[in-house]
Amino acid sequence: MSHAYDVVVLGGGTGGYVAAIRGAQLGLKVALVERDRVGGTCLHRGCIPTKSYLRSAELLHAMRRSTEFGIQAEGVSLDFAGVRARTAKVVESLHKGVQGLLRKNGVTVFHGFGALVPPSIFSPNGLVSVTAGDRQELLEFGKVIIATGSQPKTLSIPVDGTYVMTSDDALARPDLPESVLILGAGPIGMEWASLYADFGVRVTVLEFLERILPAEDDEVAAELHRLMTRREVAIVTGARVEPGSVRVEGGRVRLQARVGEEVREFTAAALLLAVGREPVTRGFGLENREQVEYDRAGFIQVDGFGRTGDPAIYAIGDVAGGGLAHVAAHQGVIAMEHIAGRSPEPFAPERVPRCVYTRPEVASVGYTESQARALGYPVRVGKFPWRGIGKALVEGSVDGFAKIVADARTGDVLGVHVIGPEATNLIAEAGLAMLLNATAWEVGQVLRPHPALAEIFGEAAMAVEGRAIHL
Repeated sequence: MSHAYDVVVLGGGTGGYVAAIRGAQLGLKVALVERDRVGGTCLHRGCIPTKSYLRSAELLHAMRRSTEFGIQAEGVSLDFAGVRARTAKVVESLHKGVQGLLRKNGVTVFHGFGALVPPSIFSPNGLVSVTAGDRQELLEFGKVIIATGSQPKTLSIPVDGTYVMTSDDALARPDLPESVLILGAGPIGMEWASLYADFGVRVTVLEFLERILPAEDDEVAAELHRLMTRREVAIVTGARVEPGSVRVEGGRVRLQARVGEEVREFTAAALLLAVGREPVTRGFGLENREQVEYDRAGFIQVDGFGRTGDPAIYAIGDVAGGGLAHVAAHQGVIAMEHIAGRSPEPFAPERVPRCVYTRPEVASVGYTESQARALGYPVRVGKFPWRGIGKALVEGSVDGFAKIVADARTGDVLGVHVIGPEATNLIAEAGLAMLLNATAWEVGQVLRPHPALAEIFGEAAMAVEGRAIHL
């Protein structure tokens, strides 16, 4: 059976379903093709379930230190089956919500494997075929948006789901390993290190680079390293793991890594591969679209509106190098508005907030201090510690700081970096400041309530000019 649509979205993850809804709002006839469950990796195997785990870990930690707040809580213990049950409930609730939104907006959803059919005299843009069992649908389109996402990298290390795991496997696992090696100290690796540590798992993190969180500001990364080490998480940087050395013996995983001039052996009950994700671009006909180009890492090359080199094809999210659910959603809106003939602002990567949901949290937007200096900006920096914020003491979370990087000539905010309580919520204020091209002086003039965690931005902004009040 054949159907005609203005836009077909291939992939129903965060970027895909948001794009589809926005297209329908704009009056376009939109089809969404998803072979699994709408919501994609973020909802079912990524952002939401891991943050649910992290919330349980955070609450467990808080209950174990309740005596600091004058509360006696006896017999506090972890019920991991309960953690998993709550997580499943959260995911299912959101899944039903996404399904309802698609129905409400009139998006036609095709469940099955979607593939691009090459253009022909009858379909100059090509078609999308959707196969589900022995049933096939053919979808004509004016434009197609590729939103097929990404999958965990494995470095050619055999994954069995129990001893050697990806993050997908770790979420599916019904129990906790007594110890774990985590390969990779980016956001995924450090989040799992944080929750595992709170759940009582002995954690060793191995990172190839000389520091954790390589995308974050140097001082922030160093502070998280210090705080995680204080929580008895072992972190080994500059560790070049030999993939061929990974083996399972006697119910344990063993591997070798070169650290400096020394080859060291590490062992644990499980190995979690957290070395990043790779785009899903093969196996559904995209390789036959010769005008679509890729970068050296295999991500689809797009402009600020999501356009590829093929005028019929747009790409958004992880498959185009986005790497974050909120980026995918934002790019989806931009792409659909561009297709509909609107004039959206092109995607601005420098305004993307980055969040790491460890304990304490890390969040940032804009340039790091070293990036700003490398770009030639004369830099002025303001820092303020959480220990100087009354609400942080009330909350019992005083580790970390906020840091504002500003242009010394104009005062414009170039980047904001926070490590500490509620950092991933607070960073939205910094994002607004970046959007409005605010100066540090203007950020410092905002009247914030007291006591509030947000006061740290005012103090850090005033610290840029050396006039922080409580420091």
